[in-house]
Amino acid sequence: MNEPIADSGNAAPAAAGAAAPAGTAAGTAVLPVLALIVALCAGGFSVFHWYQGRGADDTLRHELAQRLAEMAARDQAAAARADQAAAALREAEIKVGVLEAKLAESQSQQIALEALYQELSRNRDEWAFAEIEQSVLLASQQLQVAANVRAALIGLENAEARLQRMEQPRYNMLRRAIVRDIERLKALPLADVYGTAARIDDAISAIDRLPLAMDARSRPDTPPAEPAAGLPAWERLLREAWQELRQLVRVQRTGVEDAALLPPEQVFFLRENLKLRMLGARLALLSRDVRSYQADLRAASAALERHFDMNDAAVAASAAALRRLQAAQIEIAVPDLAETLDALRRLRPSRGRAPA
Repeated sequence: MNEPIADSGNAAPAAAGAAAPAGTAAGTAVLPVLALIVALCAGGFSVFHWYQGRGADDTLRHELAQRLAEMAARDQAAAARADQAAAALREAEIKVGVLEAKLAESQSQQIALEALYQELSRNRDEWAFAEIEQSVLLASQQLQVAANVRAALIGLENAEARLQRMEQPRYNMLRRAIVRDIERLKALPLADVYGTAARIDDAISAIDRLPLAMDARSRPDTPPAEPAAGLPAWERLLREAWQELRQLVRVQRTGVEDAALLPPEQVFFLRENLKLRMLGARLALLSRDVRSYQADLRAASAALERHFDMNDAAVAASAAALRRLQAAQIEIAVPDLAETLDALRRLRPSRGRAPA
């Protein structure tokens, strides 16, 4: 019993001595744990940091890919716009080339027009003078050939109006001569040639409707008496036979001495000869041949009075028309344009030296 107690007394110090190494061992064992924990924390932090960095890299790569895609799309759009711009530039170059060609053409046309205008400016005075000269020459021809005073007046008035618009002092002498000729022509008596010709045409158209003197019929004053009903048959028969005999031969006064009895074909030639006479008078009127005009109208009046029924109103009207035509004034002593023509001749050599 004592041995165990002794052993327990000895065991306490041994236990105390053994406790000290045990505490040291425990402390030594905690350090690796702490190191492990720290390592684990550092590894976890590293893993966490790596995971977080990986997510950021993925996001960055995603954004980078998206931006690259947008840039590619923009590049494609820019390339398309560049192609369009290149096409527009080529079209614009073509249009510019066309415009330059048209500009060059318009410039050449403008140069030609300026040259033409300068030439016109230099020659317009000569052209105006040529027109005036032509008008005066035509007026002179109308007076000398046809004695047409009205046409000559129109030509001279046109020439005078053109000189008035030109306002050239060197043409004053010519203008004064034209004005004097215009006054002389206006002072002439007016011969209505065309009105007289129209009246002759009316008389010609009425010839076919005029009755001849041999066709005139006298109107009986009293109608033939009816045979009495109480007369004998032989006497009534005798009276009827007498009436029939009176119808076979008739003697009457026509009022025209020596009225010719003409067959139908001669009547046709009579009317045509009368028309020819009046047509000759018309031609003589237009050519101002007074002698032939009067002779044809006198012959026509004589044929009308001899062969046609003067008691008819139409024949009397035609005869009166022929008398008025004979009395018409057709002969006019027209003046010449010698003064105006002489002024034109004096101006003609100096046209080339005259300033435009």
